[in-house]
Amino acid sequence: MKEESGWTEERLETLKILWNEGLSISQIGQKLGVTRNAVAGKAHRIGLPKRQSPISVSGTPARKKVKKVEELSELPLRLALRKISWSRSKCVWPSGDPKTTDFSFCGESIEPGKPYCYEHCVLAYTNTRENN
Repeated sequence: MKEESGWTEERLETLKILWNEGLSISQIGQKLGVTRNAVAGKAHRIGLPKRQSPISVSGTPARKKVKKVEELSELPLRLALRKISWSRSKCVWPSGDPKTTDFSFCGESIEPGKPYCYEHCVLAYTNTRENN
């Protein structure tokens, strides 16, 4: 991909418009003739809002932490993740993408001697003797 040199005011304005329209970083890069890394870097430097990762789809259902997630989303990620509470007596099955503020742990009571609740123990541990 041929990169044009410099970010003109016109190209910056186009970047902002495409970003707000929800185009992917790669799509914006193609339209502007720059790499996706150039777009990501410039977006970060000019303070455009962060995007949700397309990879962060969780296989587990959302838990009851809606209000807490809204409060945490106001904080920078490194500070928001410090606010996640966990205990050795609570299930530590992860939920969500740890790179986003919607990350949490299950929090249900654990099975004795295990780090997970019953539901997550069933998912985490298999017994090959039962399959024979």
